[in-house]
Amino acid sequence: MHGLKDRIVLVAGAATGLGAASARRLAGDGARVVVGDLNREGAEETAAGIRAEGGEAVAVEFDISDDASVERLVSAAAQTYGGLDAVHVNAGDMDSVRRDSDVVDIDLAVWDRTVAVNLRGHMLVSRHAVPALLARGGGAIVYTSSIASFTGEPKRPAYAVTKAGINALARHVASRWGKEGIRANAVTPGLILTREIEEGASPEMLKAMLTRTRSTRHGRAEDIAGMVSYLLSDEGAWINGQVVNVDGGTFLR
Repeated sequence: MHGLKDRIVLVAGAATGLGAASARRLAGDGARVVVGDLNREGAEETAAGIRAEGGEAVAVEFDISDDASVERLVSAAAQTYGGLDAVHVNAGDMDSVRRDSDVVDIDLAVWDRTVAVNLRGHMLVSRHAVPALLARGGGAIVYTSSIASFTGEPKRPAYAVTKAGINALARHVASRWGKEGIRANAVTPGLILTREIEEGASPEMLKAMLTRTRSTRHGRAEDIAGMVSYLLSDEGAWINGQVVNVDGGTFLR
């Protein structure tokens, strides 16, 4: 991807899944990557894999729901590589997602944890990353949202509400700092066959889900990573404040 070589990119939530795929893709496109995650062992594994392929990466343990921890994560980019040029915010609490029911029955602790990670946490990364990006003359942020942010589902209200909030956050950052050289966009994945989903879903369920798309296959983490890399690169320089579907044509907007 043009315009990522030697750029300093933070991936917040990159131990596994979509974030790990994005970190690998960004490093493959020439970026120097800070791999942040609450799962330190997973972050170290992602970073080590990047280095084994000839890329540059360091792992940093952090908690996206804790302001001081997020501040240390963003500072690590400057301490390690001298600054920050781009950010992919991807963290999520999958245990809370699995326990997210409906607004009548949801455990309030699940609601609060989902908001703390998916929404407040994404705000915290933005809060600390924007000044760092401005110090380098601008930069780009991509948030991982979801098609759940606009489809309407009978379950997972906390997840959907926070993802809709992420879309609004991206538009806010783009509107507030776009003229100062910062771009902010959100990517809304459809069903992505991560290892966890493949192990937990039956062949019949996966076949039924495929019929809802306009594609010949399910999504892969690399599909999202490619879009993230594009939006963070110079090739996406005129894209700002957008919510971009990457869902195999599941929803047409």
